Amino acid sequence: MLTRMINGLEEAIISILLAAMTLLVFVEVVLRFGFGTGVMWAQEATLHISAWMVLFGASYGIKIGSHIGVDALVKILPSALRRFVSAIAVCACLFYTGLFTYGGWIYLKKMHLIGIELEDMPIPKWIAHSIIVIGMVLMAIRLLILLWNIITGKAEGFKMVDEAKESMHLAEEAKKLASKGGDSA
Repeated sequence: MLTRMINGLEEAIISILLAAMTLLVFVEVVLRFGFGTGVMWAQEATLHISAWMVLFGASYGIKIGSHIGVDALVKILPSALRRFVSAIAVCACLFYTGLFTYGGWIYLKKMHLIGIELEDMPIPKWIAHSIIVIGMVLMAIRLLILLWNIITGKAEGFKMVDEAKESMHLAEEAKKLASKGGDSA
């Protein structure tokens, strides 16, 4: 239930951020090139929106397996060893997210204490940059779920995009379409 709620929330936030960023950039381009003016804070807002989108997207990418990786060696290992190596890799990723979360927390506390706002918008910097901690915590949750699935045997490792397999599949489809096109002519 918690996982479904996180999934829906992530997807909604990513969609809203993408739509907002696209609309903001579109309006800024029309204003600049159509009317010779612009919105002073648009560039900074676009930068922060894209940062939020990237860090939400990194967590979501772990869930759907959109990250790429070099797993040629891991794929040839026996299943039990593959799960062990994958569990170590997930633990290393959890360590990384832990370090980043800790460092991000210290940074946000200092920004809150100092009270600095963004350059072009009256938003406290610590709020705009809070995605550092939020994104890392979301990635840690995804990694913990993956680690649990590896331990319980539901997964053997990261789901990753297999570009070579996809390319071969596309090449086969292209051959089939080409042969069908030649037969009908």
